[in-house]
Amino acid sequence: MTEQADSSASIQRSADTDAKLSRIVETLAGDARLQVDAVSRPHPLLVLIAKPDTAIVLTLASVWEKNRELLKPFADRFAAGTAAVVLLGTPKGEDVSQAARAGLATLLSESPTADELHLAVSRTLELLDVRARANSSGKWLSRYRYELGELLNIARAVTTERDVNKLLELILQKSRFITGADAGSIYVVESDEKTPKLRFKLTQNESREFDSREFVIPMSNRSIAGSAALNKKSINIADVYELPAGSPFGFDKSFDEKIGYVTKSMLTVPLISQRDEVIGVIQLINKKKSPESRLHGKQDVDAQVIAFDERSEELLGMLAAQAGVALENAMLYSEIQSLFAGFVSASVEAIEQRDPTTSGHSRRVADLTIGLARFVDSEAKGVYRDTKFTNKDLRELEYASLLHDFGKIGVREKVLVKAKKLFDEKLDLIRARFDFVARSIEADVLARKVRALEKGAPKAELDALDRELAERRAELEVTFQSVLNANEPTVLAEGDFKKIEQLSRETYHDLRGDVRRLLEEEDVVSLSVKRGSLTPEEFDEIRSHVSHTFKFLSQIPWGKTLKRVPQIAGSHHERLNGSGYPNRLRADEIPVQSKMMSIADIYDALTASDRPYKKAVPVEKALDILGFEVKDGHIDAELVRIFREARVWEKIEPLPKSSVFR
Repeated sequence: MTEQADSSASIQRSADTDAKLSRIVETLAGDARLQVDAVSRPHPLLVLIAKPDTAIVLTLASVWEKNRELLKPFADRFAAGTAAVVLLGTPKGEDVSQAARAGLATLLSESPTADELHLAVSRTLELLDVRARANSSGKWLSRYRYELGELLNIARAVTTERDVNKLLELILQKSRFITGADAGSIYVVESDEKTPKLRFKLTQNESREFDSREFVIPMSNRSIAGSAALNKKSINIADVYELPAGSPFGFDKSFDEKIGYVTKSMLTVPLISQRDEVIGVIQLINKKKSPESRLHGKQDVDAQVIAFDERSEELLGMLAAQAGVALENAMLYSEIQSLFAGFVSASVEAIEQRDPTTSGHSRRVADLTIGLARFVDSEAKGVYRDTKFTNKDLRELEYASLLHDFGKIGVREKVLVKAKKLFDEKLDLIRARFDFVARSIEADVLARKVRALEKGAPKAELDALDRELAERRAELEVTFQSVLNANEPTVLAEGDFKKIEQLSRETYHDLRGDVRRLLEEEDVVSLSVKRGSLTPEEFDEIRSHVSHTFKFLSQIPWGKTLKRVPQIAGSHHERLNGSGYPNRLRADEIPVQSKMMSIADIYDALTASDRPYKKAVPVEKALDILGFEVKDGHIDAELVRIFREARVWEKIEPLPKSSVFR
């Protein structure tokens, strides 16, 4: 009897609970003041009041105490703050503050009135809305901070890159990153001709690998990129295969067909310079829901690709503004580099036109010096193991090497190209003197012959005068030949030098009867040069080209990365023992770049094609001479060792694109 009574009571309580929750559902559903989407019973012990983004779970306090597993399906929403619990009754032994952290919003009586229900649900929904707005603001703020940080990083990256091609790759990569685009392309405006055109420079695609080449299209409204450039406005297309009616542009499907790709959404933005000129276009393709996904076919595109939203357009617009300025600066930097390259090219050409016998010397010295620098850079031991050269260092060294002889522009041209010991006009004057002496001798002998004929001299006497004239002419010709021999830029034999010394004392009478020297003092000095063709004064003039080089190059604003060009170029004739010129620097005062250039300069001067004053020296002989220069304390032994062992002259590599001529 007792067991039956208890069982009936339990059933009665279950039936009461069900009836109570049913009345609550009916009351809430009929409350017009509550703006909710639905009121339902997902479980016999739960009532769910739902809105689009928030929800309330109403249940008994006993469920909270003993059967909280029923609330597990809503745990994530409780944690996210988009759902809350309202209890009928007060749970026993529960810390209310702790329960609030677990999702509890408020407590009601076990049998609430309609007004109590309305008030509890309204306040809870307001609380959830406040939380939702707070969470949204927090997420927006976090996203804003993240995007701002990324834009700052991108701005830093694009403004520090000076290579135009690398910058274009970076701009496209960052554009795709901040918008979630699968692919993209960049065009650059070419306005050299009357009709501006767009040059397709590069493309990137995460889902397809393919070879692309540069090509040019007209900048017109017929293409999407051309229209964006002409109108200086971005174009956002949700599906390029369903363009809006009346669009002036079309979509070329051949690219998709060629590589097996499906283009859908597209965002095209012009790159505008500080002068408000369009200099390029960014075209992004296929914004993805998940940036990590790959689009292998139309099914993937349909599942993953969405239109570029307003935020993507804003972000790309901000990046494009930065990128446009950065690209303009990079182009200006490239123009400045080209300007420098043109200046150096013209300077080298000017030098070689003044001294054609050394044609190509500056280029070869630059190649040899850069080649040696690369081997020095790779040294793992020895005194130069820590010496390293960046690309900027190599460009600085290249400019210095190409211009190391530019100071020859300040040396008299006839000294630069002096192939013989006497200048041509000097030799012509000496020839004229010898001709005058020959005519004088002839006149004297003929006058004597006339007087002999007048006296009726015998034939033997007349024949003797003829022989005397022939002998004196031959002697004079031999003497002049000794001058010609001495004029050659070779080491004189002792006998030849004595002939010049003897000849320096020979005199003749001019038409006025004054005594003249057959050779002027300066002629004797020139003909007495025992090595080469230059007198000491002329050699000093040639040596002065280094000072001219330094002074001239020092007047050029080379900038921070090239500031050492004058010093490097102006020190290539310094010697380790202080015997060099122009400043007699010692080993520790000479830049290592100049030490390398000295070796290259000497080697090329020895091995270059025959010049009027010397013949080309074989490589091994040139290396021996470099060894002698080391023993004399002129050039660096370790650098010569590297030069010899690496055989730099055989392994000259092409210089980078930044090079003046390459």
